[in-house]
Amino acid sequence: MTFFPKISFQPEVEEYLSKVFRNRELIAALGTEEAERRYQSLLSHLSHPPAFTTVRVNTCLASVKHVKSLLFDEIQQQFEGLNVPVLEHPEIQDILLIPVIGPRRDLRRHDSEVIVGAHCGYSVLRGAHVYVPGIISTSKFLKAGGLVSVYSDIEGKCKRGAKEFGGIKVFLGNGISELSRNEIFGSNGPLNGMGVRMIEPVYLSPSFDNVLSSHLFLQNLPSVVVSHVLNPQPGERILDMCAAPGGKTTHLATLMHDKGEVIAMDKIANKVKKIKQNAELLQLNCIKAFCYDGTKALSDEKRGDE
Repeated sequence: MTFFPKISFQPEVEEYLSKVFRNRELIAALGTEEAERRYQSLLSHLSHPPAFTTVRVNTCLASVKHVKSLLFDEIQQQFEGLNVPVLEHPEIQDILLIPVIGPRRDLRRHDSEVIVGAHCGYSVLRGAHVYVPGIISTSKFLKAGGLVSVYSDIEGKCKRGAKEFGGIKVFLGNGISELSRNEIFGSNGPLNGMGVRMIEPVYLSPSFDNVLSSHLFLQNLPSVVVSHVLNPQPGERILDMCAAPGGKTTHLATLMHDKGEVIAMDKIANKVKKIKQNAELLQLNCIKAFCYDGTKALSDEKRGDE
């Protein structure tokens, strides 16, 4: 068992990356050893959570300086006195960066275990608690209020409801179970809500559950860059054809100072609902969200000509 098992890709992804990092031109310029070192460095970085948590400031509501101060106070409370800075991005003016602390290798592992899916595990590494839909299995005698160690089933081989799992799993940290095993797996209908409250995560990354919800949007840096490259202006009309959950949609509206029109499409109704919720939460009025497949948005009579 290891913190960072070697990342594996689908064959077509592996083939593409191999061509990029092991092509003749790169090897000729850098040498075989350096080209391979860069490729292995990529794999290593993809196996770790990012070094910083990035959040986008809703500049329609408040200045970056003001939100930075509010967020700093919140993080100090979460980390119980640890002096964790909140940094402004040197080039992208509406982004704040919070360093991620870890991995912490001295955490004690408990006999009682909770296994979560890879997607849930990734969220935990980024500072989230464990929510019931992400739990795949638990130890036999899991009780509410008990200390548990949380692991991620990175290969997707754990059977739902299993009482033990001996496959490849990655330790995510320790928490307190909010529910018993019977409550998690014995209910007739699907459960929601928190399943494990993380108290000792391997990586210390702030939780943004109900934290400055109208002022901040948790968003990865590349997604933020996209909107700045587009450089939308007030009064323009912009179409986002695959918009859920609304990160870029709401960013575009913010950069337009909520003046103009952002038309957001997604073909899944629940995802469209999420776009609308995020727009309302951020108090943006120029977004119009529709449940529609963007690839079929053009009317039949126009498709032949355009």
